Amino acid sequence: MNDTLDPARRAAQVARAAAFAGLHTPASPLALANAWDVASARLVEAAGGAAVATTSAGVAWSLGAPDGDALARDRVLDLVSRVAAAVSVPVTADIEGGFGADPAGVAETVAGVLAAGAVGINIEDGDRAPADHAERLAAARAAAETAGIPLYVNARVDTYLFGLGGPGGRLDETLRRAAAYLEAGATGIFVPGVTDPATVAELAKGIGAPLNVLVGPGAPSVAELGALGVARVSLGSWVATAAYAVVRRAAEEMLREGTYTSLAGSLPYGELNALLKG
Repeated sequence: MNDTLDPARRAAQVARAAAFAGLHTPASPLALANAWDVASARLVEAAGGAAVATTSAGVAWSLGAPDGDALARDRVLDLVSRVAAAVSVPVTADIEGGFGADPAGVAETVAGVLAAGAVGINIEDGDRAPADHAERLAAARAAAETAGIPLYVNARVDTYLFGLGGPGGRLDETLRRAAAYLEAGATGIFVPGVTDPATVAELAKGIGAPLNVLVGPGAPSVAELGALGVARVSLGSWVATAAYAVVRRAAEEMLREGTYTSLAGSLPYGELNALLKG
């Protein structure tokens, strides 16, 4: 798909990809307040975000599907294309498990992501065998090389998030998977489900690539995580769930109490509308 790009557009995308990769440093971790549509992406950029990352859960929910590889690939790619066209900063797309039944399917997804204008992906292993996931990562890397764009492949390791294996061996298993995924072509490693400083420091020490962690209320600050060696910090679906919590609170208050106080502090209509006109 990307072989239809004209030279100027390809060069611009290569430059964005290089800039995005350069944002991953513990000295000043890349902070990502994940978006799920054009409006949330524009808000993140306007707030000073150096990049925009989509959240697969938020995207799926906004399109009427559950998270977990239930959404059709073309709907995801359409959303990524809209977001990438709406912002001037690099965009990285969460493609869940790759939206493909096999490595060839993952390669097709990655070609579509690049054609949509994104320069990074998140791809998760879940309960998939590590060797199988490594093949999918290799296919993603090959697709990016064919397109001539240095795609940032953020390989998600779900050992902590899903509690895979015994607690005593979870760190070693995570490091084994990380090494295999990097060998297969990943650029960085994402380990959600863990924020305790001791474990995070061990992960950063043992992984020979930028480490990404998932944060939320109660997690260490971005600066504190950077001091531990973390290069990328993501809010994941937290922003989307917070937004939907406002919907539920407002609806329940209005229907049960007949009042509207939960809407205090909303963005001014004119401000949000103007942002989308830009």
